[in-house]
Amino acid sequence: MRETESYNQQFEEKGAESILRWAAEKFAGKIVFASSFGAEDTVVIDLICRYKLPIQVITLDTGRLPTETYDLIEVMRKRYEMPIQIYFPQTNAVEKLTSEKGLFSFRESIANRKECCQIRKIEPLRRALEGKEAWITGIRKDQSVTRTIAQKVEFDEFNQMIKINPILDWSEEMVWDYIKENKVPYNNLHDLGYPSIGCQPCTRAIKDGEDIRAGRWWWENPDQKECGLHGYCKISKK
Repeated sequence: MRETESYNQQFEEKGAESILRWAAEKFAGKIVFASSFGAEDTVVIDLICRYKLPIQVITLDTGRLPTETYDLIEVMRKRYEMPIQIYFPQTNAVEKLTSEKGLFSFRESIANRKECCQIRKIEPLRRALEGKEAWITGIRKDQSVTRTIAQKVEFDEFNQMIKINPILDWSEEMVWDYIKENKVPYNNLHDLGYPSIGCQPCTRAIKDGEDIRAGRWWWENPDQKECGLHGYCKISKK
C-alpha cells in the first residue's frame, strides 16, 4: 500500500515515542496494543503509560501460559493502574481439539501446531480486533528470520488493518537498557534463559549461542516459527 510506504518514510528516522503518539491520534479509539508480556511488550506498555496515550492494552490467554506470565500481568496492571482486556479461546473449540487429538497434538506436525495456534491465539485476536482500524505489536526485526521483512507501519492483510511496530529497529540490548533505566517490570523467566516466552508447553530456555527464538517450537525449522499472529505471511506492498 502506498499509504504505508509514505508512513514508513515519515518515521524512518523517528523513534518509538513519535510513532506511538501518531498512532494514538491517527486511530483514536480504534487502536489496541496486543501484548504477550515479553520484555519488548513491557517496554511498549511503559511508553504508552509514560506519555499517557489513549491506547487500550489487550492480551490473549491461551489457557497454557506460564505462571510467571500471569504474575507479570498482575504486576503491570497494578503498577500502571490500567485495565488489561484479556481474551480467551472459544471453550468448545479447545474441548473439541483436546478431546479428539489429545493435549500435545501440536508436537506431532506443523499443521497440528498451527491448528492449536489458530484456536488459542488467532481466533481470539480476531475478536479482539473487531471494530478496530489498527493494532500495535512489540516485535523486532532481529528476533527471527521471519520478521526481517517487517516494517514500522504495514498493512496486515489477514486482519485487514494497519499494523504498527514501534520498536521494530530496536536491538535486544536497547530493550534491556530501557527496562533497567526505567525499572520496568519483566517476566522472571527471562532471567532463567527464556528470551522468548509463549505457551508453557511450547517454550524452553535456550543454550549459550542459540538463536533467541530457539526456545520456541524447538522441534521446527526457524523459518516456520510463527504462530500466525504476525505471519510474515507476505505483507502486501501494493
